[in-house]
Amino acid sequence: MLNQVIPDFSLPATSGKTFQLSEYQGKNIVLYFYPKDATPGCTTEGQQFRDAYSAFQTANTEIFGISRDSLKSHENFKTKFSFPFELLSDSEELACNLFKVIKMKNMYGKQVRGIERSTFLIDATGKLRQEWRTVKVANHVESVLVAAQNL
Repeated sequence: MLNQVIPDFSLPATSGKTFQLSEYQGKNIVLYFYPKDATPGCTTEGQQFRDAYSAFQTANTEIFGISRDSLKSHENFKTKFSFPFELLSDSEELACNLFKVIKMKNMYGKQVRGIERSTFLIDATGKLRQEWRTVKVANHVESVLVAAQNL
């Protein structure tokens, strides 16, 4: 998928909005997929994107977090941590399948299907320019910011 145009898709978003990829032509997009609202790693990642938000805006880049959680869960998570960007609910796994982020994972000794923490940077023409898979939260947002600034 690298350097290819991402097919248009839409997902329900927080703040009563609907995300439509095609509406963001002319802007870079960061889509970060995370396993679950309000869990330690996902909270830290969201806070780091929040804290770097103005730098991403300066780099003509919008940020969207995606998980399979409900919009109600997303609204609570977004409000609690003052995220300035929208969270997208992918309960049907539309974007998860498009970006192939659903993996079998071990959780407390059991195999479960879940989202592998992953981030995708799409340029202003809609092409996927960079992807990070099996993300470790530490220093990740800085790497994504540098890539966005270099587009």
